[in-house]
Amino acid sequence: MKIDGNAVRPGNVIEHKGGLWRAVKIQHTQPGKGGAYLQVELKNLRDGSKLNERFRSSEKVEKVRLEQRDYQFLFMDGDMFTFMDTESYEQIALTRADVGEQSVFLRDGMDVQLEMYDGAPLGVHLPEQVELTVTETEPVVKGQTASSSYKPARMENGVRVMVPPFVNEGDRIIVATEDSSYVKRAD
Repeated sequence: MKIDGNAVRPGNVIEHKGGLWRAVKIQHTQPGKGGAYLQVELKNLRDGSKLNERFRSSEKVEKVRLEQRDYQFLFMDGDMFTFMDTESYEQIALTRADVGEQSVFLRDGMDVQLEMYDGAPLGVHLPEQVELTVTETEPVVKGQTASSSYKPARMENGVRVMVPPFVNEGDRIIVATEDSSYVKRAD
């Protein structure tokens, strides 16, 4: 689907220079001389490279629609992650590079969404939050809670998260997968 160059929004996937690119940041610019344009930071969906492009409103850009499919994470074998389509039960294996940094949050049986384009997987979307157990943290020092302070904690998957002082080893907490941040205690 063709769209105007100034209609690109963050999160849009476009076909540009023979590749698939996701718009990360946009900035409308109207110089004193000449026409306005849209400065767009693009990230390649296949190799992760970045590109800055200028699009004028007179230019047409090919917007791509990605298919979202529900999969279940089955297991990891070395650097390969195996997922199963929840409808057809077909299995697909992706590399650590395909899954990305969020691979540390994958757990057996976790429901995820795979972005597909022409039958090929491009990315994995995990749930926004996961429940993890704190395996290591510092004890609270009395009088340290006068101001809002956080302390480092290591989760069962090895990720380090800054947590409030009342969180102890063995506690179950909710962590945001996007930025590895503490959300709340688990119920």
